[in-house]
Amino acid sequence: MPTSTLTAPADPMLRKCALFEGADVDALDLETVHAPRRTVVFHEGDPGDYLYVVLAGKVKLSRRAADGREVVIALLGPSDHFGEVALLESCPRTATATVVTDAVLARLHKADFDRWLTRSPQAAQQLLLVVARRIRGSRATLNELLFADVSGRVAKQLIALADQFGVVEDDEIRVDHDLTQAELAQFVGASRESVNRVLGTYTDRGWIRIEKMSIVILDPERLAGRARPVWGRRGPHPQ
Repeated sequence: MPTSTLTAPADPMLRKCALFEGADVDALDLETVHAPRRTVVFHEGDPGDYLYVVLAGKVKLSRRAADGREVVIALLGPSDHFGEVALLESCPRTATATVVTDAVLARLHKADFDRWLTRSPQAAQQLLLVVARRIRGSRATLNELLFADVSGRVAKQLIALADQFGVVEDDEIRVDHDLTQAELAQFVGASRESVNRVLGTYTDRGWIRIEKMSIVILDPERLAGRARPVWGRRGPHPQ
């Protein structure tokens, strides 16, 4: 992947990155990486040597299940960061990062990342907050996989994608997710056939309209209502 030194002033997406909140990003020794669609930034099991921030485009994080199936665990867009866990633990990558659309990434080497944390207590505190939020989000995702049905998970994921990538057009919300049908099913944690059936039901009800690599949400209130799980006796309690 072609790289270049990030020039000042820093990209606005760096300043929006939660990890760099309050930091002097102009002082960080960052590089830009231009990655075409389907570029693998790193594989699961690779050494962790860089932290990445998405400046433009989308990146998916995925893992391989024991039976060989791919599971999409996150879809990242501009200002999102990834790869910090391997740097903190000095351990191999726990996921594979693949560019979904042509992307521009900023990256910070582990040595520079360590120096930044050492000289900035505020940076270390911000990192703890970000990691805590991610842990809470992972727990919520696990609860959904354990207790929510496929229809609820599909609705929940569509609402989450709309919050992240949605653009309001008149009374509709266009969500350009840029995922294939198989990847969208992997993101929900269900078979492609099951997810397609649910999407077909939502289309018939007039809640969504399906377009290539996009979903247009026509009735966000009903979709959001379906996304709310109804916990049974054994379901989780709010944290």
